Amino acid sequence: MIEARELTKTYGEKTAVDGLTFTVRPGAVTGFLGPNGAGKSTTMRMIVGLDRPTSGTVTVNGRPYADHPAPLREIGALLEAKAIHPGRSAFDHLMALAHTHGISRHRVEEVIEMTGLAQVARKRAGAFSLGMGQRLGIAAALLGDPETLMLDEPVNGLDPDGVLWIRNLLTGLAAEGRTVFLSSHLMSEMALVADHLIVVGRGRILADTTVEQLVREAGGDTVLVATADPVRLRSLLAGPGVEVTGRPGSEQLMVTGRTAREIGFTAAEHGIPLFELTKHEVSLEEAFMNLTHDAVEYVASAA
Repeated sequence: MIEARELTKTYGEKTAVDGLTFTVRPGAVTGFLGPNGAGKSTTMRMIVGLDRPTSGTVTVNGRPYADHPAPLREIGALLEAKAIHPGRSAFDHLMALAHTHGISRHRVEEVIEMTGLAQVARKRAGAFSLGMGQRLGIAAALLGDPETLMLDEPVNGLDPDGVLWIRNLLTGLAAEGRTVFLSSHLMSEMALVADHLIVVGRGRILADTTVEQLVREAGGDTVLVATADPVRLRSLLAGPGVEVTGRPGSEQLMVTGRTAREIGFTAAEHGIPLFELTKHEVSLEEAFMNLTHDAVEYVASAA
């Protein structure tokens, strides 16, 4: 479990992380989302003691990271896959880490096999592709068989087979009751693996919720209706908590606050033919963009 309480980090006049309070619980994959510059990487660095908080606290399994006598056995982290001596082989890199915690050679060989590195384990890591470097970073994170796993953009550079592999790995670890904390800009992938989401913008919490709830609040309960008489149907559907929108002259209406079943019964009762009646699906990407549009620091100018 990871617990942050009023976690803050400033660099001079710049506040990178501003009073974050959240809990990453075991038994689930928690996605950590936010635009570039939102404070995600700084937060992750503070969790594992690479940056010192200006104020506030963060603990892993009840203790600050630095207080754990064997931190690799508590939390496995991938923050920078290329943080490896380029002249050292994957096997030697992992063995060097293993020696610091009394981890066996057998476990090194196990994570090499687990991450698909067996064929390149004796090759210099400096010659690795981005995808192979990611696999080595994940192998290092898994080395101590930790109860908590924290990965920053783990699918970078992975081919489709590698993406499927990491997806199954993360959901499998969560199913074992472990804590999985995952940062990624790939919303389609996050929608497939995450149970819970923590969304930040400009260093502050914007949402601490489930994927389903975030999508629902962004319009996931909207129904698309096409009818020959949109004006009449709109008036029949109107009521407290109901929003009906549509372009003038268009046969299509977007209805929020009424289920497709209710809309269908109302139309049938009043003899209004419907051409289409479907639930409007809002993607996680759309929901994320709606939530963070005021918190984006780096925006490309129009050509």
